[in-house]
Amino acid sequence: MSFGISQSHSLFNGGQLTPPIYFAGAPANLSSLLLSGKKKKKSSFSPRISRIQELQNTLQVKRNPPLVCGRVSPRLPVPDHIPKPPYLESTVPPKISSEHQFPDSKGIVKMKAACELAARVLNYAGTLVRPFVTTDEIDKAVHKMVIEFGAYPSPLGYGGFPKSVCTSVNECMFHGVPDSRQLQDGDIINIDVAVYLDGYHGDTSKTFLCGDVDESLIQLVKVTEQCLEKGISVCRDGASFKEIGKIISEHAEKHGYNMERFIGHGVGTVLHSEPLIYLHKNYDFEIGYMIEGQTFTLEPILTIGTTEFVTWPDKWTILTADGGPSAQFEHTILITESGAEILTTS
Repeated sequence: MSFGISQSHSLFNGGQLTPPIYFAGAPANLSSLLLSGKKKKKSSFSPRISRIQELQNTLQVKRNPPLVCGRVSPRLPVPDHIPKPPYLESTVPPKISSEHQFPDSKGIVKMKAACELAARVLNYAGTLVRPFVTTDEIDKAVHKMVIEFGAYPSPLGYGGFPKSVCTSVNECMFHGVPDSRQLQDGDIINIDVAVYLDGYHGDTSKTFLCGDVDESLIQLVKVTEQCLEKGISVCRDGASFKEIGKIISEHAEKHGYNMERFIGHGVGTVLHSEPLIYLHKNYDFEIGYMIEGQTFTLEPILTIGTTEFVTWPDKWTILTADGGPSAQFEHTILITESGAEILTTS
């Protein structure tokens, strides 16, 4: 589940949302977290921006009509016997934990089980993507499968989030709330699944194609997945976290795509913890080094067009300000001595 560090604008009464960090769907005043790294001198972005603009001029994007908010059905129940995460006690999103996630030998077995389940649920959700299916139907199917395996759908009730999965269609960058809108031929949809099983969270997402999708969107989705793969490829014990943002940004820019300042996060017994994983070039902050046994997510989001974004009145759904399409992929990984193990595979 995504974090963002950027100025955003609200569609609600024309106001601005001032908090610079977004996580798990809800705006939160977490600006102090930006001080976790050492400030560095800014570099010039002009050549990079010019190059991206040149490449974007060559991208011809066929778009479906703009998203409109559909009807959101009532929150689905979870059986009493299923253990629930502690954040359900409040409708306010919890603070990001400062404790880095290092599962012990027993914990990693449990975390691998949670991550494997999240991956299986995500794959199943992807089979439901086709024209005329509603995102609410996908949510219900995800909810049913998660609780059948004795797990809790992590998004449900996180800071008051009303659904069990995030479904982000076309220009929705992240945290889309499932509703009555039917998927249309040519849509792309990111489905973000997180589950809480036996005290551990597994977190993963993928962007799926719906029907006959325009080649420009297929390419966006392909390059976004490649960015995730490249980010994982530089992860290993002792590696600088800056390497992740560098390789992802370079690959995105090479193909003419923009990256907003969204970040990954530690994950384990808590859904969101430090370290915050910067997925763009880290000109401003030194953010440390990876350590064997550490678990966290990588979740790059790429856009065609602006990286400015707006939020719907539900205060969850985040869209590109110019209506340009967006894609995202996410894995939970475990740092090893020689590389990284992807946990969210089935």
